[in-house]
Amino acid sequence: MTEKQDYHKDRHYIIIAGPTASGKSAMALDIARRMGGVIINADSMQIYQDLSVLTARPSEVDMQAVPHRLYGVMDGAQNCSVGKWLALAHEEVTLAWQAGKMPILVGGTGMYLQAATDGLSPIPDIPEDVRKEVIAQHRKMGAEQFHTLLASHDNEIATRLFPTDTQRVLRAMEVVLHTGTPLSVWQKKPRLSRIEAQAISIRHLPPRQAIYERIEARFDKMIDAGALDEVARLSARKLDPDLPVMKALGVKPLAAVQAGQLDEAAAIELIKRDTRRYAKRQITWLRNNFISKIDTDSLFSESLSEKIFSKILEIA
Repeated sequence: MTEKQDYHKDRHYIIIAGPTASGKSAMALDIARRMGGVIINADSMQIYQDLSVLTARPSEVDMQAVPHRLYGVMDGAQNCSVGKWLALAHEEVTLAWQAGKMPILVGGTGMYLQAATDGLSPIPDIPEDVRKEVIAQHRKMGAEQFHTLLASHDNEIATRLFPTDTQRVLRAMEVVLHTGTPLSVWQKKPRLSRIEAQAISIRHLPPRQAIYERIEARFDKMIDAGALDEVARLSARKLDPDLPVMKALGVKPLAAVQAGQLDEAAAIELIKRDTRRYAKRQITWLRNNFISKIDTDSLFSESLSEKIFSKILEIA
């Protein structure tokens, strides 16, 4: 196909956003084959090497069929911030262009997707000791009281967050404690480091019930593929429970199964429920926050593939 030789000259890149189990990886693989592309991970859990099964990382066959980047490249003992991911993504996008290939970012992590298209607020890096201090304070006070404390420092942010939105509440507190400036103020400053290119953005939102059914079937396959053993190996490392990899969907219930604290069947139902809820939150975020040039509302298929590719050609 002659067109694929010219995309990199105009600095295009494709970004495929969709909830978990929506089939976005299959879509990315199809487009990469058609256009001579490089698939770049934009999922905050698939970046860790410890959980290939539980995070539904692309198979070895798929990863050998077309180039895949930023999958399993960080150890679980590390904390991959949005800024770290964006720096790595910049590098991989540039390398793809230099090789004359189309960069294809694919994932469902809203913060990653937004960073790619909009950039980041210029917030300084937060030292690890500050982060640990904030976590310890949160544990001591509890979610409700800590949220009240955050409101006294940054009421604008606190009103946007539920006390149970632990990760973002902690982030807001560590920023104001370390910098002396509320996160809400930082967020109003000009954003930096977006991928300076023409994004061909695809929002893939199949029917919710179809996604739920795929979640159910996929997790059963994960169990058959060794998800329990994978979590056992991770647990044996005795990593800090506040690290992102330890908060991946399914880790805590399956670790409880290994420890004899939870029945396996109950753990499986719990994980499926939590994954459905996560997919629902992703769908809501994508509908409200992700600006797309191409929208799809059905499961990926050969006919949908043709429609998507035709639209990509029109845009590019």
